Amino acid sequence: MSEPVIEVSELRKRYGRFTAVDGVSFDVREGEVFALLGTNGAGKTTTIEILEGYLTPSEGTVRVFGQDPAGRHAPRSRIGLVLQESGLFGDLSAAETVTAWSRFTTGARPVAEALALVGLSGQAGTRVKRMSGGERRKLDIALATLGRPGLLFLDEPTTGLDPEARHRVRDLVGELAAGGMTVLLTTHYLEEAQELAGRVAIMDKGRIVTQGTMSEVLGRGSGRVAFELPGGVSPEGLPVGERDTLTVTGRQCVILTAEPESVAHSVLGWAQVRGVRVSGLDVRQATLEEVFLDIAQEVTT
Repeated sequence: MSEPVIEVSELRKRYGRFTAVDGVSFDVREGEVFALLGTNGAGKTTTIEILEGYLTPSEGTVRVFGQDPAGRHAPRSRIGLVLQESGLFGDLSAAETVTAWSRFTTGARPVAEALALVGLSGQAGTRVKRMSGGERRKLDIALATLGRPGLLFLDEPTTGLDPEARHRVRDLVGELAAGGMTVLLTTHYLEEAQELAGRVAIMDKGRIVTQGTMSEVLGRGSGRVAFELPGGVSPEGLPVGERDTLTVTGRQCVILTAEPESVAHSVLGWAQVRGVRVSGLDVRQATLEEVFLDIAQEVTT
């Protein structure tokens, strides 16, 4: 297993009587994309700001590359940040922006390399104010990766972008991760997290309510097995577990289950024994959005 880049243990952050982060523990391994998710006010932004060194914990320990991110020996040169709002200067070109940033970055990539990395070679001379939203976001990432960081914080990297621009930025993040960069992602686009992240933690009211690999977290939700029975065939005896839910509308059957693949195999076995054939079989795992909404409903009831 790869070494941890981020280690968080029993992290708490209080503001007077209000506890923003309450006993959070997780780690992020080298070379992985880790998604930290939660509704507004869940505590994820406070957690991220502690990891970035802008805030200090009230209790618990936080280590980034083995160091206190707010300490004197914090590994700032090994960390890249992409914030929701970047504040780029509109009258500078893309190349001029990277050149200016390079003056404050140790071991900065050459300008041409930085722009090529994010697919902006053709926009080197374009002023920032004339660039599209997706192009500006790519420029943000070029600046964040200018010093060849080992860890990249991505805070809502595609907010406000149109679907095509979001897709391009997602592809870029995937390429960076495939190249070995560690990425900590926060996003409200849950399909984005599902596509990019290998592991995920979901926060609510300052606590992590679930975390694990993407498949483990998705397994918390209800998948769906849908099919159509032949005319005159009763759904009696269909393999529905105690925790599954069967809905029959005419000849259409839908089973909600935490194990859709297993249930689908059982349905086909049931049909074979009865000598009938089901049609239109559709097997779907729960999406991250569905799991997220289920968790939100659980913690409010």
